[in-house]
Amino acid sequence: MKHIIFEGAELSGKSWIMSEVYNQLEPEGRKSKNVLDGCHWFNADNGVFGTKNSLGVIEGYMKIFESLKDGNIIVEKFTLSDEIYQGLHRSCICDYSKTNKQLLDLGFKVVLVTFKEDSKLLEERIQDRLNLYPHYYEILRPVDWYINQQKEYVKRVENLGLPFLIVETDVLPDKKVVRRILDWI
Repeated sequence: MKHIIFEGAELSGKSWIMSEVYNQLEPEGRKSKNVLDGCHWFNADNGVFGTKNSLGVIEGYMKIFESLKDGNIIVEKFTLSDEIYQGLHRSCICDYSKTNKQLLDLGFKVVLVTFKEDSKLLEERIQDRLNLYPHYYEILRPVDWYINQQKEYVKRVENLGLPFLIVETDVLPDKKVVRRILDWI
């Protein structure tokens, strides 16, 4: 089974890439004619990482992952994102080494999705985000903030103790990046 955590700074393209990977894994792993049970997709953040609630949520997801370990699992953001958001928003330091060891034991890998450090590209992605989700304006940051956030991801991914692959999204959609991920997993 394939267990993948997609990490990366905001605006990197994780959601689009995940949808493409899901489209491949779900039919391959499907066990039922009545339910889409071939790949379980979790958007783990949704306003949790970087808050006091994240540890309990991560522990809860770990129980879910254990119960679903015999199927494909893809996760959008997890321990690495919480470490980074805790540091950025609360000046807290997290140690998820035990959780990451459990993830390794379950066979999880990490795909770190990055973007080309291009202000014009990021401005376009910000505008796309605002068009889709106008409420994103409430937490909108300057372009440099996203670039610095990405630098933290790149710096820390090696310390997770999990196999990882770094991909860059210059343009979306990018089928070559998706193919690279599928070949790697």
